[in-house]
Amino acid sequence: MIGSVDANIFELAPIAMWIEDFSGVKAQFEAWRADGVIDIRTFLKQDLTRVAQCSSKIRILQVNRRTLDLFEASDLDHLTGNLGRIFRDDMLETHINELAALWDGKTEFAGTAVNYTLSGRRLDIQLRGSVLPGYEQTLAQLLITTEDVTAREDARRAELENRRYAEGVFMHSPISLWIEDFSGIHALLDDVRSRGIVDFRVFTDVHPEFVRQCMSEIRVLDVNQATLDLFCAPDRQTLLLRQGEVFRDEMEKPFREQLNDLWENRLYHSREVVNYALDGSVRHILLNFAVFPGHEHDWSRVQVSLTDITARKKAEAYLEYLGKHDILTKLHNRAFFTDELNRLERKSLRPVSAIVIDLNGLKEANDQRGHDAGDALLRRFGEVLNSVVKAPHHATRIGGDEFAVLMPGADRQAAQGMVDTINEILKINNQFYSDALLSVSIGMATSEPGESMEALMKRADDLMYENKRSHYASKHIALEARRAKG
Repeated sequence: MIGSVDANIFELAPIAMWIEDFSGVKAQFEAWRADGVIDIRTFLKQDLTRVAQCSSKIRILQVNRRTLDLFEASDLDHLTGNLGRIFRDDMLETHINELAALWDGKTEFAGTAVNYTLSGRRLDIQLRGSVLPGYEQTLAQLLITTEDVTAREDARRAELENRRYAEGVFMHSPISLWIEDFSGIHALLDDVRSRGIVDFRVFTDVHPEFVRQCMSEIRVLDVNQATLDLFCAPDRQTLLLRQGEVFRDEMEKPFREQLNDLWENRLYHSREVVNYALDGSVRHILLNFAVFPGHEHDWSRVQVSLTDITARKKAEAYLEYLGKHDILTKLHNRAFFTDELNRLERKSLRPVSAIVIDLNGLKEANDQRGHDAGDALLRRFGEVLNSVVKAPHHATRIGGDEFAVLMPGADRQAAQGMVDTINEILKINNQFYSDALLSVSIGMATSEPGESMEALMKRADDLMYENKRSHYASKHIALEARRAKG
């Protein structure tokens, strides 16, 4: 079959080689053609037993030592006697490609397949076949090589698995992830450097249009599901088309800071920003920026992760609110009042007017109708003050039934106008609560040149107590008059 020189080459080849007789397959082909078969691929796929029928007609004439070693066979008889253990499982499907090539008159074919050693070890095979010269009509001799590419295929499968793993981590991460291309920004910053700009912060302050130009150069390559959920987007395309609704308003300022980080070659940085969902709701975000390893030279791949800290920000705002407000009345509390007095003491803004108010009859309401009734009176008066007093003036609850209004920049006339307005709103409020009337005692004072805030508050407080004594004195006189008549 093979000359002596060729036989030596065949036997010593470092790749598994087979000499096989496909003449039986050729005869089977002719029988099928006679039966009218035209599309051999479809014909074989319809019934894989037809592939097995062809395989059974192949005769192995010779193999080299590398073949025996690869498949763990002692000799040719050992190998051929166990072909069912070598060629099994999905081998029939891959064999269709080889048969189809021969059916079409081709003298060469190639493909991949899975074989097994006699001990059961799986082999990925790169298979190549060629009809030997002079046997084109009969297919009586074909040279088949089976190269073991298991290591290569294992590496490819591992790479594919790693890619799928990375894609899975990206797509299913609970944190919003963006893959972006910043190469356009890299080019713009390089251009600025080439013009001799040294102080980039000053440059961006003078040229805000450059910041906007950089923003327009960002290319979003991909986003994950958490991003769509965070910004209430139905799909990726919708989000990208409506980016202007997400990144707006105060976003330009933190992006300017991000550009300064990049200018200083800080390729990993984070900051808090404000974005907006597509339904218009605010999203407080912790933004983390990182240039992918290997892309430091052009920033063509960067990852931006966005952590939603809206709930934390709301909690912080609420805690700050609690620190400065009275929960019952929704007015500022005594801590705020003290801080504001100290602030006004340090400021040169004058005049400052102060109004001190005490709720009459709170103790009686608590004693006679319970503390819920007293709390209702306090809430109502808080509503009155909140409806009247607006920034830069502040209404505060400084004690159980004592309130103060601080009015920086307000003269005596403005302060008197505030007192009159409070009394008018109080009358209107009482029309809706005829069985629980609100009554207050008020003292008002306007700062004099050089007067401290403490002194101002004492004057207002003294006037309030004087008004309160008059209120109770009048109430006592009225009570005595009713008793005399009775």
